[in-house]
Amino acid sequence: MEFEAATQTRKELTDVLAQCVRRPHGNVHHGRLYMPPECFASPDRETNLCISRFSILDCTGSIHIGPWCMIGARSRIYTHDHLHQGRQPLLAQQEEYGVVWQDKYIGRDVWIHENVLVLYQVTEIPDGAVIGAGAVLTRNPGPYEIWAGVPARKIRDRRELTPDQIRKLAGRQHFSLQEYLKESWETTPFTTY
Repeated sequence: MEFEAATQTRKELTDVLAQCVRRPHGNVHHGRLYMPPECFASPDRETNLCISRFSILDCTGSIHIGPWCMIGARSRIYTHDHLHQGRQPLLAQQEEYGVVWQDKYIGRDVWIHENVLVLYQVTEIPDGAVIGAGAVLTRNPGPYEIWAGVPARKIRDRRELTPDQIRKLAGRQHFSLQEYLKESWETTPFTTY
């Protein structure tokens, strides 16, 4: 079986970043998106990144994204937050004081699944971390930890597998809708695309 490249070309990545990098409070601070040279140094591909065009990278503060990272659709990485204290109207506070911001460091080989919300409080997502789909990350995970939930919490560590274990995992029996539906699969008129 042959697989499609999971990483993006330079042009694909440039087009994606033009769509997903935002500076909603550029009047307060204008952050940068930094991707080190290692993101473009793999000999058999143009980049070693996969960032969804439907993600949001808030560059009010700066964001570092390391090599071999994946950021899923509808994931939002925020570098700013609003002031939520006192009894003065929040919009009036924002007009007078702006917002708070800080930079974020995303290490190498990080997978931020779909629809993840990374809040302002998070300053580092270290090497090897995996953040599960739909998670709301409110604090820094550890290296090679898997976090999920709302709010996100550690559910386990990534474990090392041999190539044989990986092949076995990838080749295991998959759920088959055709097998599950049996006769009705062939006899029921379904709409297909």
